[in-house]
Amino acid sequence: MVRPPVSFDPVGALRLLLRIRLAERVLTQAWAEGRVPGEYHSGIGEEGIYVGLLAHLDEQDAVAVDHRSTGPLVARGVDLTALIVEVMGGQSGLNAGWAGHMHLMDPQRRVAADGIVGSSAPLAVGHAVAAQQLRPGAVAVALFGEGALNAGVVLEAVNLAVVWQLPVVFVCKDNRWSITTRTAAMTAGDPRARVAAMGVPVVTVRGDRVDRVHRAAGRLVQRARAGKGPGMVYATCHRPGGHFEGDPLLRILRDPRGQAGELAPGLLAGVRAPTGGSGRQRVEGLSTLSGRLAAAARDWGVRTGRDPIRQARRLVPEDAAEQVRADEQAHVARAAAEAARALGGLRVVSGVAGR
Repeated sequence: MVRPPVSFDPVGALRLLLRIRLAERVLTQAWAEGRVPGEYHSGIGEEGIYVGLLAHLDEQDAVAVDHRSTGPLVARGVDLTALIVEVMGGQSGLNAGWAGHMHLMDPQRRVAADGIVGSSAPLAVGHAVAAQQLRPGAVAVALFGEGALNAGVVLEAVNLAVVWQLPVVFVCKDNRWSITTRTAAMTAGDPRARVAAMGVPVVTVRGDRVDRVHRAAGRLVQRARAGKGPGMVYATCHRPGGHFEGDPLLRILRDPRGQAGELAPGLLAGVRAPTGGSGRQRVEGLSTLSGRLAAAARDWGVRTGRDPIRQARRLVPEDAAEQVRADEQAHVARAAAEAARALGGLRVVSGVAGR
């Protein structure tokens, strides 16, 4: 049965963008207070990709997520209180406190995250095989970063999806960084060309423009539903934070004086060490570090022009946008308060970037 395309709803999109951003703010603040076990990988800046894409999916479709899992799960409709409690290790959380934030899952909504880079691609292919056999017309989606396109498992998954003409849409989120290395410095050629060479249609879109993501993703989802095989949305985006909360490059940028005092002894000891690389190699190493810091300073600052929420607000009348903002602040505050009661205290963050 052919499903009609989903129309873009600017008010609904803004609502979900704000909900995701506020949930991320609650959890990044909790991490800063030491209440989140392990690392936390924020998806702030990627919200437009999640919202524009997932609007086209229904309960029969499946979503395989990478380590930036909060936004996609919120967009998929997962209970926000249960998600917050889970990320903070509470037994009443979404997965009884076992998943952390990189392995969140909700089987009823067919959405799951995996912390292994690139693993979402083969997982989505598995979902697509099941859909092809058991749920004709259903699709699967894989979310990953551009650095994952250097992983063999991703290209193997794309290859199999083409050979078997599977109903899967691969979604690459390109912020130009692979952890703390500029992707261009570790990638030969244009990674989109690798996928296109297999016969996969690749649509490049600005990820901060939720309306454009919605349009591009809709075409590929409809194509996959019709049995015409896989496609890829290649969404460029700007993430104002680092790879994870507490990212070492970000710490240096935010507190250069303090970090210099902490790092200088080790760096000087390395330069003066009697064994190891040549003097030239050591100087080149310091130069590489300086270059990365300079690039991070250019790329990781808050660029209001590339913020998905600011872009989406332009599509909604001001009074309606303000009402949506107030509603979502109240909604997330209630969820955070419920999580606080379950966990024994949590400071609620009420502000939201992109207002």
